[in-house]
Amino acid sequence: MVQKRPTPVYIFTGFLDAGKTKFINDTLQSPDFAAKKGTLLIVCEEGEGEYEPSMFASDEVYMATVEDEDDLTPDFLASLAEGKKIDQIMVEYNGMWMLDNLYRNLPSDWGVVQEFSFFDASTILTYNANMRTQVVDKLQSCDLAIFNRIGDDADIMPFHKLVRAVSRGADIVYERESGKIERDEIVDPLPFDVNAPIIEIADTDFALWYRDMSEKLPEYDGKTVKFKGMVLKNPKLKSNEMVVGRKIMTCCVDDTTFSGLVCSYNGAPFFENQTWVTVSAKIELKKHPLYQNKGPVLNVISAARTDAPEVEVVTFA
Repeated sequence: MVQKRPTPVYIFTGFLDAGKTKFINDTLQSPDFAAKKGTLLIVCEEGEGEYEPSMFASDEVYMATVEDEDDLTPDFLASLAEGKKIDQIMVEYNGMWMLDNLYRNLPSDWGVVQEFSFFDASTILTYNANMRTQVVDKLQSCDLAIFNRIGDDADIMPFHKLVRAVSRGADIVYERESGKIERDEIVDPLPFDVNAPIIEIADTDFALWYRDMSEKLPEYDGKTVKFKGMVLKNPKLKSNEMVVGRKIMTCCVDDTTFSGLVCSYNGAPFFENQTWVTVSAKIELKKHPLYQNKGPVLNVISAARTDAPEVEVVTFA
């Protein structure tokens, strides 16, 4: 039996008046868009910009408004497409609503294809200083971050760093006030050598290494690494296993989680819970009960007790 492909969903997010509506309007008015009929446009935020349906290149664009975040349920969202031939879905998401709520409630036959995040360069750094959680939320899963209203002579580095502190994979585009469009081509070398015989991770670089390894697991298979971490015991572990990791803060104190790696080591029973250790180990990708799928199991070469680092909680910045 041939399975029906999910209806593609394109998510546009960012804060009020960041340019989402204008971008969607321009897209819907493009002659190239006319070939794509049957579009459901879900609007979750009202800004200064307004949609102009009379200017859309296709007359099969169906608009729906969601005013309350609690309305985001699979049944409600699915009802917006009932009785219509929908080929694609565009969501202008409210910048103050968390994206997890949308992803959790998408109907099972909808599939997110791309997520775009829009930012007004004149205000985003202030947003980041005062509402870091919301900013991180809009960056951590986006495919493309667009910064507009940037002065022609303004430095783009603060915006580049803002994105890279959360995501190394997102593409970045800058729109100057003159209208010039620039793609981000800044290369960020990792602060450790992944091709060294032993990859040595500084105390402050654990978060960057953990994320890089999570994104490129096959590249780390068979590599040898040395780092400092805290031991945590877990009832799912064998007697010769322990978890070693660090607390990572994504955006604020309330968003701090322990990120650890399973270590196989005959000396594991001699390390008490929450002991700080320096570990040298060879990484092997294989299934383990603590991982949902294959994950990095560290075959420990050596482990020794050590003092806690000056800053126990690490960040991506």
